[in-house]
Amino acid sequence: MAAMTARPIRLCFFGDSFVAGVGDPAHRGWAGLLAEHARPALGDVDFTVYNLGVRRDTTADVRARWLDEARCRFPDGCDNRLVLSFGVNDTTLLDDPAQQGDSTRVQPADSVTNLTAILDHARACGWPVFVVGPPPVADEQQNARTRRLDGLFAEVCAERNVPYCPVFEHLHGDTAWIREAAAGDGAHPSAQGYRDLADVVQGAWITWIRSAAAVGGAR
Repeated sequence: MAAMTARPIRLCFFGDSFVAGVGDPAHRGWAGLLAEHARPALGDVDFTVYNLGVRRDTTADVRARWLDEARCRFPDGCDNRLVLSFGVNDTTLLDDPAQQGDSTRVQPADSVTNLTAILDHARACGWPVFVVGPPPVADEQQNARTRRLDGLFAEVCAERNVPYCPVFEHLHGDTAWIREAAAGDGAHPSAQGYRDLADVVQGAWITWIRSAAAVGGAR
Protein backbone atom coordinates (compact mmCIF):
# COMPACT_ATOMS: atom_id res chain seq x y z
CA MET A 1 0.00 0.00 0.00
CA ALA A 2 1.44 3.37 -1.01
CA ALA A 3 2.44 5.74 1.78
CA MET A 4 0.04 8.60 2.32
CA THR A 5 1.44 12.10 2.45
CA ALA A 6 0.25 15.42 3.83
CA ARG A 7 0.80 18.92 2.63
CA PRO A 8 3.96 20.62 3.92
CA ILE A 9 3.28 22.56 7.12
CA ARG A 10 4.56 26.10 7.58
CA LEU A 11 3.96 27.43 11.08
CA CYS A 12 4.67 30.90 12.51
CA PHE A 13 4.86 31.62 16.23
CA PHE A 14 3.97 35.27 16.87
CA GLY A 15 4.30 37.01 20.19
CA ASP A 16 6.67 38.54 22.71
CA SER A 17 9.84 37.65 24.61
CA PHE A 18 8.24 34.55 26.11
CA VAL A 19 7.68 33.22 22.59
CA ALA A 20 11.30 34.12 21.77
CA GLY A 21 12.41 32.10 24.81
CA VAL A 22 14.27 34.91 26.57
CA GLY A 23 16.02 33.51 29.65
CA ASP A 24 16.39 29.96 28.34
CA PRO A 25 20.12 29.14 28.29
CA ALA A 26 19.49 26.66 25.48
CA HIS A 27 17.68 29.36 23.43
CA ARG A 28 14.77 27.06 22.58
CA GLY A 29 12.02 28.26 24.88
CA TRP A 30 8.59 26.65 24.85
CA ALA A 31 8.09 27.22 21.12
CA GLY A 32 11.21 25.25 20.27
CA LEU A 33 10.23 22.48 22.64
CA LEU A 34 6.76 22.20 21.12
CA ALA A 35 8.24 21.99 17.64
CA GLU A 36 10.49 19.18 18.84
CA HIS A 37 7.55 17.37 20.46
CA ALA A 38 5.51 17.61 17.26
CA ARG A 39 8.10 15.90 15.10
CA PRO A 40 7.28 12.27 16.04
CA ALA A 41 3.57 12.92 15.50
CA LEU A 42 4.16 14.15 11.95
CA GLY A 43 6.21 11.32 10.52
CA ASP A 44 7.70 12.40 7.22
CA VAL A 45 5.63 15.55 6.81
CA ASP A 46 7.68 18.55 5.68
CA PHE A 47 7.42 20.78 8.77
CA THR A 48 8.98 24.24 9.14
CA VAL A 49 8.62 26.49 12.20
CA TYR A 50 9.39 30.21 12.32
CA ASN A 51 9.81 31.87 15.73
CA LEU A 52 8.69 35.48 15.37
CA GLY A 53 8.65 36.48 19.02
CA VAL A 54 9.86 40.04 19.67
CA ARG A 55 10.82 41.43 23.06
CA ARG A 56 8.41 44.03 24.51
CA ASP A 57 5.83 43.43 21.78
CA THR A 58 2.21 44.07 22.75
CA THR A 59 -0.88 42.83 20.95
CA ALA A 60 -0.84 46.12 19.03
CA ASP A 61 2.75 45.54 17.89
CA VAL A 62 1.98 42.00 16.74
CA ARG A 63 -1.17 43.16 14.98
CA ALA A 64 0.87 45.75 13.06
CA ARG A 65 3.46 43.28 11.76
CA TRP A 66 2.07 39.76 11.68
CA LEU A 67 0.43 39.72 8.26
CA ASP A 68 3.43 40.89 6.25
CA GLU A 69 5.73 38.54 8.15
CA ALA A 70 3.40 35.58 7.67
CA ARG A 71 2.94 36.20 3.97
CA CYS A 72 6.72 36.07 3.49
CA ARG A 73 6.75 32.58 4.97
CA PHE A 74 3.49 31.08 3.73
CA PRO A 75 3.81 29.73 0.17
CA ASP A 76 0.87 28.50 -1.84
CA GLY A 77 0.19 24.79 -1.55
CA CYS A 78 1.25 24.47 2.10
CA ASP A 79 -0.76 24.01 5.27
CA ASN A 80 -0.01 27.46 6.69
CA ARG A 81 -0.75 28.00 10.39
CA LEU A 82 -0.23 30.45 13.24
CA VAL A 83 0.46 30.20 16.95
CA LEU A 84 -0.20 33.38 18.95
CA SER A 85 0.86 34.17 22.50
CA PHE A 86 0.99 37.66 23.95
CA GLY A 87 -0.60 39.96 26.51
CA VAL A 88 1.85 40.36 29.38
CA ASN A 89 3.37 43.48 27.83
CA ASP A 90 -0.13 44.88 27.39
CA THR A 91 -0.63 44.68 31.16
CA THR A 92 2.65 46.44 31.99
CA LEU A 93 2.20 49.89 33.51
CA LEU A 94 3.31 52.84 31.42
CA ASP A 95 6.88 54.00 32.05
CA ASP A 96 5.94 57.68 32.07
CA PRO A 97 6.17 58.83 35.72
CA ALA A 98 3.75 61.66 34.93
CA GLN A 99 1.07 59.14 34.01
CA GLN A 100 -1.46 58.83 36.80
CA GLY A 101 -3.38 55.74 37.86
CA ASP A 102 -2.98 52.21 36.56
CA SER A 103 -2.68 52.98 32.86
CA THR A 104 -1.17 50.06 31.01
CA ARG A 105 0.64 49.96 27.70
CA VAL A 106 -2.53 48.60 26.05
CA GLN A 107 -5.97 48.81 27.59
CA PRO A 108 -7.83 45.49 27.95
CA ALA A 109 -10.54 46.42 25.45
CA ASP A 110 -7.87 47.29 22.89
CA SER A 111 -6.02 44.03 23.57
CA VAL A 112 -9.23 42.16 22.82
CA THR A 113 -9.74 44.19 19.64
CA ASN A 114 -6.20 43.40 18.49
CA LEU A 115 -6.56 39.65 19.08
CA THR A 116 -9.96 39.65 17.39
CA ALA A 117 -8.60 41.45 14.33
CA ILE A 118 -5.76 38.95 13.93
CA LEU A 119 -8.04 35.94 14.33
CA ASP A 120 -10.60 37.25 11.87
CA HIS A 121 -8.00 38.14 9.25
CA ALA A 122 -6.26 34.78 9.64
CA ARG A 123 -9.61 33.02 9.16
CA ALA A 124 -10.25 35.06 6.01
CA CYS A 125 -6.87 33.90 4.71
CA GLY A 126 -7.67 30.27 5.55
CA TRP A 127 -4.89 30.01 8.14
CA PRO A 128 -5.77 28.03 11.30
CA VAL A 129 -4.68 29.58 14.62
CA PHE A 130 -3.74 28.14 18.00
CA VAL A 131 -3.60 30.62 20.90
CA VAL A 132 -1.58 30.19 24.09
CA GLY A 133 -2.58 32.44 26.98
CA PRO A 134 -0.23 34.89 28.71
CA PRO A 135 1.88 33.53 31.58
CA PRO A 136 2.40 35.07 35.04
CA VAL A 137 5.44 37.03 36.23
CA ALA A 138 6.98 37.64 39.66
CA ASP A 139 4.71 40.64 40.29
CA GLU A 140 1.29 39.98 41.81
CA GLN A 141 -0.18 43.35 40.87
CA GLN A 142 0.61 42.75 37.22
CA ASN A 143 -0.56 39.16 37.54
CA ALA A 144 -4.01 40.36 38.59
CA ARG A 145 -4.23 42.34 35.36
CA THR A 146 -2.88 39.47 33.27
CA ARG A 147 -5.33 37.00 34.80
CA ARG A 148 -8.24 39.22 33.75
CA LEU A 149 -6.86 39.55 30.23
CA ASP A 150 -6.39 35.78 30.04
CA GLY A 151 -10.10 35.35 30.68
CA LEU A 152 -11.02 37.90 28.02
CA PHE A 153 -8.78 36.18 25.47
CA ALA A 154 -10.37 32.82 26.27
CA GLU A 155 -13.82 34.29 25.59
CA VAL A 156 -12.74 35.71 22.21
CA CYS A 157 -11.30 32.37 21.13
CA ALA A 158 -14.34 30.42 22.33
CA GLU A 159 -16.63 32.70 20.32
CA ARG A 160 -14.60 31.94 17.19
CA ASN A 161 -13.99 28.25 17.87
CA VAL A 162 -10.25 28.86 18.00
CA PRO A 163 -8.29 26.53 20.30
CA TYR A 164 -7.10 28.42 23.39
CA CYS A 165 -4.66 26.95 25.89
CA PRO A 166 -4.53 28.86 29.19
CA VAL A 167 -1.24 28.55 31.07
CA PHE A 168 -1.49 31.25 33.75
CA GLU A 169 -2.91 29.19 36.61
CA HIS A 170 -0.60 26.25 35.86
CA LEU A 171 2.51 28.44 36.17
CA HIS A 172 1.36 30.78 38.94
CA GLY A 173 2.30 30.19 42.58
CA ASP A 174 5.21 28.18 43.94
CA THR A 175 6.39 26.92 40.58
CA ALA A 176 9.69 26.69 38.74
CA TRP A 177 8.40 29.36 36.36
CA ILE A 178 7.92 31.92 39.15
CA ARG A 179 11.03 30.91 41.11
CA GLU A 180 13.24 31.22 38.06
CA ALA A 181 11.64 34.50 37.01
CA ALA A 182 12.11 35.95 40.51
CA ALA A 183 15.75 34.87 40.49
CA GLY A 184 16.27 36.56 37.13
CA ASP A 185 14.71 39.72 35.73
CA GLY A 186 11.33 39.22 37.40
CA ALA A 187 9.59 38.07 34.23
CA HIS A 188 11.49 35.43 32.29
CA PRO A 189 12.18 31.92 33.60
CA SER A 190 15.09 29.67 32.77
CA ALA A 191 15.06 26.20 31.21
CA GLN A 192 12.75 24.40 33.63
CA GLY A 193 10.09 27.10 33.50
CA TYR A 194 9.91 26.86 29.74
CA ARG A 195 9.81 23.07 29.91
CA ASP A 196 6.87 23.32 32.31
CA LEU A 197 5.00 25.69 30.00
CA ALA A 198 5.60 23.37 27.04
CA ASP A 199 4.28 20.46 29.11
CA VAL A 200 1.06 22.37 29.82
CA VAL A 201 0.50 23.10 26.15
CA GLN A 202 1.77 19.87 24.62
CA GLY A 203 -1.41 17.77 24.64
CA ALA A 204 -3.62 20.36 22.94
CA TRP A 205 -0.75 21.30 20.67
CA ILE A 206 -0.20 17.74 19.40
CA THR A 207 -3.94 17.36 18.75
CA TRP A 208 -3.92 20.56 16.73
CA ILE A 209 -0.76 19.64 14.82
CA ARG A 210 -2.19 16.25 13.91
CA SER A 211 -5.24 18.01 12.50
CA ALA A 212 -2.82 20.08 10.42
CA ALA A 213 -1.34 16.87 9.05
CA ALA A 214 -4.61 15.63 7.58
CA VAL A 215 -3.96 13.42 4.59
CA GLY A 216 -3.71 15.22 1.32
CA GLY A 217 -1.44 15.36 -1.69
CA ALA A 218 1.81 17.22 -1.11
CA ARG A 219 2.16 20.11 -3.47
